[in-house]
Amino acid sequence: MVDGLEIRPLRPDDPAVIATAMNAFELNKTKSQYERYLAEQDAGTRDVLVATVDESYAGYVTVRWVSPYFETIPEIQDFNVLPPHRRRGIGSALMDAAEAKVADRSPLVGIGVGLYPDYGQAQRMYVRRGYLPDGRGLIYDGRQVPPMETIRNDDSATLMFTKQLR
Repeated sequence: MVDGLEIRPLRPDDPAVIATAMNAFELNKTKSQYERYLAEQDAGTRDVLVATVDESYAGYVTVRWVSPYFETIPEIQDFNVLPPHRRRGIGSALMDAAEAKVADRSPLVGIGVGLYPDYGQAQRMYVRRGYLPDGRGLIYDGRQVPPMETIRNDDSATLMFTKQLR
């Protein structure tokens, strides 16, 4: 475990800090996205877990309690660790915390992962953590892609996984 690591809920002062930190690495995230996450957390539809190291922002993950894709299975979404903090166990700690939170309410959790090389580490991590493809094949923008249909390989192209928690 990383010394000084804390995982806590998203706070009202976090959106500007997180957006600034993410954009410093050209990860193109807006303050309004995190303000929406905060409103969803307050409404109980999403939980946001923020990782800090020595009180400095390092990453986050969200749990969407009613997934538009999985419907009855909570979905881990928007998992990000800043590049200087990767490969130090922070991502694993965030995933552990998210899975523990879901396990209190559901025996199963879902997650999606992009298909191009930027998602390679995440693809490998999810498989090592016991996630299995849900068997529906390629998903684009939340819908199953039929055989022989051409799509763009961008952030909307995903393979969806599930994991048995208990």
